Amino acid sequence: MSGETKIVMKAPIHAATELSDISRPAAVKFVVLFGIVSLFSDFTYEGARSITGPFLAVLGASATVVGVVSGFGELIGYALRLVSGYFSDKTRKYWTIVFLGYGMNLLAVPLLALAGHWPIAAGLIVAERMGKAIRTPARDVMLSCAADQIGRGWGFGLHQALDQLGAVLGPLVVAAVLQLRGGYETGFAILLIPALIALSLLVMAAKLHPTPQNIGTTSVKLEGKGFSRRFWVYIVAVGIVAAAYADFPLIAFHFKKMSVVPDSSIPIFYAVAMAVDAAAALLFGRIFDRIGFASLIVAVLFSSFFAPLVFLGGFYSSLVGMALWGVGMGAQSSVMRAAIAGLVPTNRLGFAFGTFNMAYGLFWFAGSALMGLLYDVSLPALIVFSVTAQLISIPILLAARR
Repeated sequence: MSGETKIVMKAPIHAATELSDISRPAAVKFVVLFGIVSLFSDFTYEGARSITGPFLAVLGASATVVGVVSGFGELIGYALRLVSGYFSDKTRKYWTIVFLGYGMNLLAVPLLALAGHWPIAAGLIVAERMGKAIRTPARDVMLSCAADQIGRGWGFGLHQALDQLGAVLGPLVVAAVLQLRGGYETGFAILLIPALIALSLLVMAAKLHPTPQNIGTTSVKLEGKGFSRRFWVYIVAVGIVAAAYADFPLIAFHFKKMSVVPDSSIPIFYAVAMAVDAAAALLFGRIFDRIGFASLIVAVLFSSFFAPLVFLGGFYSSLVGMALWGVGMGAQSSVMRAAIAGLVPTNRLGFAFGTFNMAYGLFWFAGSALMGLLYDVSLPALIVFSVTAQLISIPILLAARR
């Protein structure tokens, strides 16, 4: 049938389709080890991202430059994942691609301590995003293979929870450095330590599992010229959710402008959201393995009401809103990725993850830009857009589920 994926029974032609002799505990160990790598990685670059805006300002960059650098870094970071995913499938050199990406992603951060001019710092910020883009699809393919043994939702949820623990610790450590009057350069230099730990653990993971695609369960090779219509319906739904999500810099801007939250508490609010993100990833990952797509629908229902609480509420209402924002982020980072592996041909999983990430990033960028404009024009319009778009995604997710 045109446009539909055809399943063909034939002898396996790649390690990803062979019967694994690796135990379930070994798969858990691989997911946890990679999760710890992500913990120290997020420690590094999320710690840096918490201060790159004011650091660029100190170096003489304008607000326009800060916005363009941040937006361009995210845009190219997501768009490049499509290319990386394609080469992951084409070459099957997952570890090579992962090491290249992590090296660029992590080492760009401490180099910011040596950037004496904002164009140099801007280049390093974009390079960090590019590194993350390069390694993400190949990493997700390897995680997907391991998660087949323990439940894809739980596997991605466990990885995301460890990942977000680093996202909580990094900004807090950098905040402590600044509180002790260490300066931005000292903050970036300190982050060399978690960066080197992450790379060391990555070497360990590669030695323990040189062919992680073998961790997967027995399956048949799936043939098909393209992805199914169900996959594209799912991508549309995911994109709408991404577009409806306000980026944290806009939320932080609102907190400061309206004096809703003291400046010193804004990083704490972000840390709370990241902690909820980690817990939600575990919870909804486990639920996904039981009820599938419906778990994502439940998460969207919860998170769809963060906008009125964050943009209209006071201190405590905003804190609840940030918690709901964290619920959505946790589900998006775990369940949304876990669902991909059940929608596409096995031999095109890397390209599928790249497509998913690119679409997610493009919709996120477009939605963030629109909400930035709406914020200047009408705050109620921003809230209506955010809530309505998320609720509109639910019937589309139901269609993809069917």
